[in-house]
Formats: sequence, C-alpha cells, structure tokens
Amino acid sequence: MSLGYNKALYILAFDHRGSFEKMLGVAGKPDAERLPVIRDAKALIFEGLEVSLGLGIDRVSAGVLVDEQYGGDVPATARAKGLSLAMPVEKSGQDEFDFEYGDDFGVHIEQFDPVFSKVLVRHNPEGDPGMNARQTERLKRLGDWLHAHDRKFLFELLVPATADQLATVDGDDARYDAEIRPNLMVEVIKHYQAAGVEADIWKIEGIDSRDDCARLAAQARAGGRDGVGCVVLGRGASQEKVDFWLRQGAGVPGYIGFAIGRTIWSKPLTAFRAGEIDRATAAGQIAANYKHAVDVYEAAAAAS
Repeated sequence: MSLGYNKALYILAFDHRGSFEKMLGVAGKPDAERLPVIRDAKALIFEGLEVSLGLGIDRVSAGVLVDEQYGGDVPATARAKGLSLAMPVEKSGQDEFDFEYGDDFGVHIEQFDPVFSKVLVRHNPEGDPGMNARQTERLKRLGDWLHAHDRKFLFELLVPATADQLATVDGDDARYDAEIRPNLMVEVIKHYQAAGVEADIWKIEGIDSRDDCARLAAQARAGGRDGVGCVVLGRGASQEKVDFWLRQGAGVPGYIGFAIGRTIWSKPLTAFRAGEIDRATAAGQIAANYKHAVDVYEAAAAAS
C-alpha cells in the first residue's frame, strides 16, 4: 500500500473520552448507570452524520472518528454503511503518548478494522526531551505495524507552548499560534519523518495564514511523500473561527479536508441533554453543522 491518502475526507470527530465524560457530567469510572448515557450521546452524534447523508453529503468523503470505549455500535455501523472509520490508539487524557491497550494495540485495530488509526500527540521541540524521545519510539513502532499490515496512519499533532515561548509573545496565546507555532509544527513533522514515523494524514491545528498551511503541507509531502494529506483540526473553536481555518487550508495542495468535532456537535448535544430540544432536532442540527463545514471547505477550495 502506497503512503498517503489524497481523496477528499470530512471527518466528524467524537473520539473524546475524558473530556466527554466531564461534558456530560459523568466523570469518573463509568458504571452500569453512566456507561449507557455516554454511549447514547455518541450514538446521537452519529445519527446526525447519518441525517447529513440525506442532505447531499457524499458518502465516499464522509468520515467518522469514534473510540472503542464509548462508541458502542457506531464503529461497526459506520463500516457497514461504507463510511471511512477512524479510531484512536492513544490513551486518553495524557500529555505523553502511550497505547490505550498496551502491547495489544494491534489486536484491537484488527478487531474493529478502521480505515485510519489515529493518534493524538503533544510534541514541542523545546519541551521535555525524554518524553519526546519516548513518544517517537512508540509512534515508530505503531507506524511500522500499521504499514506492515496495509493500514493508514492518522497523526494529530498538537504543539503546546512552553512557558518560555509564551513569554516571548507576552503570554498571548493568539500570537503564539500565529507567530511561533507554525514553524514549530514544521520542525516536529521533520523530526518524525527523519525518525521514520510516516503518517498518511497529518491532522493540523487551525492555521491563520494560508502561506503557513502551504509550508506545512509541503513538509508533510517532502522527500517523495507526494500522496500524504493534511486535514484541518477544529480545536473546539467557534464556528466563525473554524470557518476561517477551513478557508485557509482549502485548496492548498496537500490539504484534503477536515476533522472537526465539538464545534459541530457540542451545542446540539448539550441542548438535547438539557431537554431543550428533542433527539430528532438535535440530530438535524448536528447534520446541518457538519454540512456547513463541508460547504465552507468545498466553496473555498473551488474558489482557490
């Protein structure tokens, strides 16, 4: 199987675990009472995606990112319906990447048979060198296993600021994102490529500059990696901000779509849980929000 993925891909992401528990007010080890609550909420999000397919969304480009722990029947249903299934490999709620199921990660991947195996990685080149080295070794192991088994690797890269980096921009997170983070992201991608960690798709935090999107995509495809793709990450930001990020990436060579979660489903899900709207209305709003993101991306790509 060749490296990369260059078809359009619009992922509805709801693989959140620890943060999802907190959002639903059921934090702590899920018991027989709380587990169905979490699984039902994820089922509702998926119902929204199903509704969107009746609104003109292309099934071939629709993606689902959901976890094994709380996903219930969603992974199997998504596969049965011909949707692109992605599932996380990382342990939730940790700063340092590690496997959710330890040495058994391959068994779980083969059991659920996702198109993409996803990792969330926090890596700052000026951060803890020991943590960065340990993560790199684990990710090399995962990437090698995936490609040896003809599977695709979806790499979500976060570059949280160090205290010293924030100090150079007077503690302004927005300035860090605009002035410092893009260069660091290019450096981190180079690091993993040099270490032999080969992602098929890079899941990129929102970038404010189209030129920076182009630099990141060019690095992702450097060295003959011509098929490698990038998707825009939503970060739970406002719809206005996510729309802006989508327009920056859309049409840039190497960008193929997005992976957005909370911006699409958090408000409808919260309203449903509060009894303010019924289930069908919540699913319809999720579908409309998802379709909006697709429309924004495709319109911007067509105009570029």
